[in-house]
Amino acid sequence: MGSNELGALNLPVPIPPPAILASLHIGKMKPLSTRNLSSLLGSLSISSGIDKVPRTGSVFVSYSGLTDDEHDLTFHGGPDKAVHQYCSDHYPLWQLLYPDPEIAARFTPGGFGENLVASGMNESNVCVGDKVRIGFGTNSEPNPRDESVLLEVCLPRQPCFKLNQRFGLKNFAPKTHELARTGWYYRVLKEGWIEQGMEISVVERPWPRWTIERLHHYIHKEKENWIVMEELVRVKEMGLECRGVFEKRLSKRKEDSVGKRKKAEVWKDFRMVERRCETSRVVAISLQDVNKPQDIDDISPGSHVRLKLPNGLTRAYSIVGGTTNHFELGIAREEESRGGSAYIHSTARVGDIWSVGSITESLGLADMASHHILIAGGIGITAFLAMTKVLDAINYAYELHYAVKATDDIPFSSHLEKLGQKLKIYDKSKGERMDIPSILAERKWNSHVFVCGPQRMMDEVIRSSKACGMSSNEVHFEAFQIATSGDPFTADVVGLIGPAQSVKVGEEETLLEALRKTGMDIGSSCEAGNCGTCKVGIVSGRVDHRGSALSDEERKGYMLSCVSRGIGHIIVKLPED
Repeated sequence: MGSNELGALNLPVPIPPPAILASLHIGKMKPLSTRNLSSLLGSLSISSGIDKVPRTGSVFVSYSGLTDDEHDLTFHGGPDKAVHQYCSDHYPLWQLLYPDPEIAARFTPGGFGENLVASGMNESNVCVGDKVRIGFGTNSEPNPRDESVLLEVCLPRQPCFKLNQRFGLKNFAPKTHELARTGWYYRVLKEGWIEQGMEISVVERPWPRWTIERLHHYIHKEKENWIVMEELVRVKEMGLECRGVFEKRLSKRKEDSVGKRKKAEVWKDFRMVERRCETSRVVAISLQDVNKPQDIDDISPGSHVRLKLPNGLTRAYSIVGGTTNHFELGIAREEESRGGSAYIHSTARVGDIWSVGSITESLGLADMASHHILIAGGIGITAFLAMTKVLDAINYAYELHYAVKATDDIPFSSHLEKLGQKLKIYDKSKGERMDIPSILAERKWNSHVFVCGPQRMMDEVIRSSKACGMSSNEVHFEAFQIATSGDPFTADVVGLIGPAQSVKVGEEETLLEALRKTGMDIGSSCEAGNCGTCKVGIVSGRVDHRGSALSDEERKGYMLSCVSRGIGHIIVKLPED
């Protein structure tokens, strides 16, 4: 969308002239075809309903869509996504942008998995809420039998990773968002029969400003135009998926506007309601909110929680699963425990009250990846237990590589047994070693890697991913067992009101702890070097960088105060509010 058009959002968009239904397409759920792309995609197999074929003759359109057309109901289908239309005029553009013969051959009508193929109607002249008639005859002289179908535009399509897979292009789906060439979904207002050659015409337009293209702009680009958001949430014809995006942003803005930008962490009392030994070294702990809150949400997979233990220590642990009211942790007794895991294993009992702080998602799914490679070491498996359940539920392809000291040291084995061939265990006691360079070098097309384990495992993934050409946004980390001790150092802190303030950091102390002792308000979350919340600027001095939250470029100007250490004397700058 150009700047001139953005500056004229108050102008209504004219109704496009009637179009002709060039072809109809339906399909069944099946492995996504990889014809002509086998060299790229290898053995990767993904089930989808996107591979549709032309259908001749009449097809009945019910409230759930076209007869015999199957949807992957994880992402598609339902009343708001009953029928998909795509503008055939876009296909020459895609062929021009992606001229490789193997790729370009796929850019033909039906290639996007659309049900309705027509030219003329497109994302810049179709508006949400448009009532669209499909039938023989014209608006002025309709078929006397009134056998036409009536549809209502409700959503821009939001392509997922399967569109990347279909065309063999890693980041193609985001490109369709960027250019607003995704097509749109209809809900069915009046059932009936349709066939090739019928006329498609907009018969009513209640929202002449809100084209599909403009919705894409505010979904993916201009995300903080609150005046527009307030208006869009009142568009009752808009599907829930799209309206929910705007509602969520407005809700978050309201929350952020209450109080200071840096709000004090809220701690709640939770009671330990279950404690069981998973192995001789791992204990499972279930915690429940003592206040029985009204608002209870599921916890996203790959999340961790901060706890204040009764012995005064604060620790972060991966959440195995549960809700914000009742969740489970798996905690290993570390050989070099700094007091957290030792207390939990030797002293903690059912009935104890613990303080629970922030719950943070740090290993979210990569929704544009065709394949997920999960790499875990020891207790790091807890970061992936909930994730594998979600991956299975939404039919995402994945493989889990798990390194353990011995098979009798595997926690949550009842869940892992269900993973079948997706799980590969490496037993150190049998001399088995996880070959990370080979795993990454032989990865399937468009794979993202997720790692939770000891620092040496993370370091190996970093080295290997760079060696095989993976970009940093294809590799994701979570780690909580990271060394923070070292030689003492001193730090001058600038950016405060008044002169610089000096702090001394002891051998067993972190810069974050030392700063807080002086009363400085430093935000943090995981306190293990993988979220970046606690980063501070480096003005001068040498730093022993630890953790995975900062890129090589970021490390030139920042350090993680929770794990990284200064060498000798450093000068740091606190982040501005």
